[in-house]
Parts: sequence; C-alpha cells; structure tokens
Amino acid sequence: MNSSPAAGSIATASHGAVITGVEHTRRAIAALQAEELQWFARAEALAAEETARIPSNEGREREMPRRGMAAELAAVLRRSDRGMQERMRDAAVLVDGFPATLGALESGRIDVAHVRVIQDAGARITDPDARARFEQAALVVAERETPGRAKPIILMLAQRLDPVPLEERHTEAAAGRRVWVRDLDDGMAELAAVLPAPLAYAIKERLTAHAREIVAAAHGARAGAGGDASDDGAADADIIATDCRTTDQVRADVLTDLLLTGHATAPVSAGSIPATAAITAHVQITIPAATLTGDGTEPAELVGYGPIDPTTARHLAATAPVWERLFTSPTTGAVLQVDTYRPSVQMRRLLDARDEHCRFPGCRRPARLCDGDHTIDAARGGPTRVTNLANLCPGRHHPVKHKTAWSVVQRPDGILEWTSPTGRVYVDVPRRVLEFMALAAAEEPAPF
Repeated sequence: MNSSPAAGSIATASHGAVITGVEHTRRAIAALQAEELQWFARAEALAAEETARIPSNEGREREMPRRGMAAELAAVLRRSDRGMQERMRDAAVLVDGFPATLGALESGRIDVAHVRVIQDAGARITDPDARARFEQAALVVAERETPGRAKPIILMLAQRLDPVPLEERHTEAAAGRRVWVRDLDDGMAELAAVLPAPLAYAIKERLTAHAREIVAAAHGARAGAGGDASDDGAADADIIATDCRTTDQVRADVLTDLLLTGHATAPVSAGSIPATAAITAHVQITIPAATLTGDGTEPAELVGYGPIDPTTARHLAATAPVWERLFTSPTTGAVLQVDTYRPSVQMRRLLDARDEHCRFPGCRRPARLCDGDHTIDAARGGPTRVTNLANLCPGRHHPVKHKTAWSVVQRPDGILEWTSPTGRVYVDVPRRVLEFMALAAAEEPAPF
C-alpha cells in the first residue's frame, strides 16, 4: 500500500485542494511531455546526422539509422516502431518550427491536444514570418479554450495568415476526395470518406435528423401502445415500438439504407417519417460581404469546422432560403447586430450568431439546440436583452448555473466570467471576439 505523505494528503484533501492539485499535476505532466518531445526531436536529429554520413546512392542503407533509432525507442516504450518514426518526425517539426508552442506546453499553459491542433493547422504555412505570426495568434486562443473549441478558430487563423490562397489549396485537396473501407474485427468494417467539409457536415446533419425522427417515433409508439388501430397500422406500430436502437445505431442504419436503396426502407424508418416530410441538412456558413459579392477573397467559415473556399460558400449562399447579416465591431470583433430578410425574432438571431454554442467553458453544443438563459435571472429583475442573455445547453450547463454553486457575470461584448464553487474564475470569450484578439496579437512582433 502506498503510504507516502502525498498519498495521505490526497486522501484527505479538501475541494479546493483537489482542484489545485489536479492543476499543478497537469502542469507538471505538460512540462514532462515537452521534455519528451525534445528527446524525440533529438533522436530524429541523431538519425539524420548518421544518415548524412551514408553515401546518397545507398538508398536502403540510408533508411536504417532512423529505423534503428525508432526500433529502440519503441522497445523501451512498448510501442510500434513505425509509429515511433512518425513521432520523431513530428517532434522535430515542432521543436524547429513551433518554438513558442513548445514553450507554452513546457510552462503548462496548454496541453498536447492543443499542440496537435496548432501544429496540424500551421504545417501548411511555409513562410517563417507568417508561421510565427500564426503561432502567436493561435496561442492566444489555445490558452483560453479547449482543443475542440479552439480547432475551428485556429484553422481560420491559419487561413487568414497563410499567404497561399485557400481557393488554390482547396482545389488541390478536393481532387483527393475518396471513399475507402478498413476491415475491423468480429465481422465489421469501417466505411470512411474524404469530402469537401460542407458536404460531410451536411451528410452528418441529415443522418442525425433522420435518426431523431425515428427515435422520437419509437418513443411515441411505446408511449401510445395499446390504442385502437387497424391491423396494418397496429403491426407497423408494434415494429416501431420495439425499436430500442441508440441514435448512433439508427444513424448508421439510415446511412446504409440511403446508400443502398436511395431511401430509408426499414419499417421503423418508413413508419416514422411522413412521405411529405423531406429531411434536409442544416449547415451554418459565415461569409464576409466582399467575398459574397465576389469583390474579396477573405475565407468563409463553416461553423464548427473552420475555413471553406469562397466559391463553395457563394454557391451555398445562392441556394439558401434565409440570409442573415452580421454587424461586428471594428475595434473588438464582437457581434453587435443581426438582421434578416425574413421576419424573425432579432434578439434570438443575434444571440445565436454571437455565441455559436453553449457558453459554459469548453462546451460545444450548437446554439440552436441551447436555451437562451438570463444571466441575471428574470425573476430577480434581469432584463430580456442580449447583454443579459447567453446560450446554455438544457441538459447539462443550464441546470449547473441554477442548481449548483457556479455563478456567472456577463461583461461587455458577451464575455462571460464564470466563478466556480471554489472561487476560481473562468472567462469564456465569444468566438469572434477571441479570434479578433488573436489576430491583433499576430500583428505584434513575435516575442522571440
């Protein structure tokens, strides 16, 4: 049994001490991970030095130094030697090309998941000055957000600061679209595809919409079991009522039905979706006005993913039934106003455009699936204004705000300051304000 003082103190730690302990431990782990990456980079450098001493015509022999180094590292760590070669290369790229990111990891300001997001997004930027500016901007985001929330913002930053136009890179990337199958165990296989992002997100959205209809129909059939119905209707209802698939399972089954038959043919699918109720996908695209008119080349954005090329964005806008105009502050980037050509509740549109997702730190549930919560409760005199509203997901973080010791204050530009039960403050900045801050930081001289 571990009887060290540390183990004893952990067993009796208070709420606040637990949070502090986890925070300090995570920083220590991050520092060790940064040190490990430097060792991997050094291993790559040693292999390269040894390779350079082998004549260039000895092609096979020149592979051996890297493979030998990777093999021993893999043996020590009980990992794949092929995977170890990739880790060595990635570490060398990080150490040489992203020194500020490595420094942020070493000091515990970010973790390795943030590092992967920054390195993957910045790898396409070959100009050293542009990459340094990108890295500086990306760290502003990474030090405030979870990797999941940070990724689409950092992708947009990479596009804005990359001197190579997205249109050119997208055309080249789209030529590589493909579908493949990977065998799995137990009679299963994985079907995967590389597609333009708007199409991939639209496909998933449509599958999800079908799945929700089917799951809702099954719940309704079970709740209404026992009512009068015709023989055929009763049989269909019985089939639907016995459907206990999860949403993920239904989504996979609908994908199979649609691809193999052109429509969802399972009885539960046919019984739950009226013939006249066509299900369409919903994606949210944000397009700068100059790009929309063809006068500019600034990238558009697929919300939840990141930058998409202007041509695709203009095509989607041309077929959209609803357009919304976003007015942003020229000094902070905050969303100030939204209007649309179709009559609507303007306040809700502005709120969804500003927040994009649940505003509890780290949550990514889309705003359209969230509740509009009064920061200061309406029952306590809080006004129904955008400056006192924020999107919170109904099942998790809305209850957390009202039924636990968490509290929140709304600052200008929709910035939320959350205070935890231990008194720690977590600042959640609206996505566009944070991106504006990051770009502003990129205009400053790099601190190295």
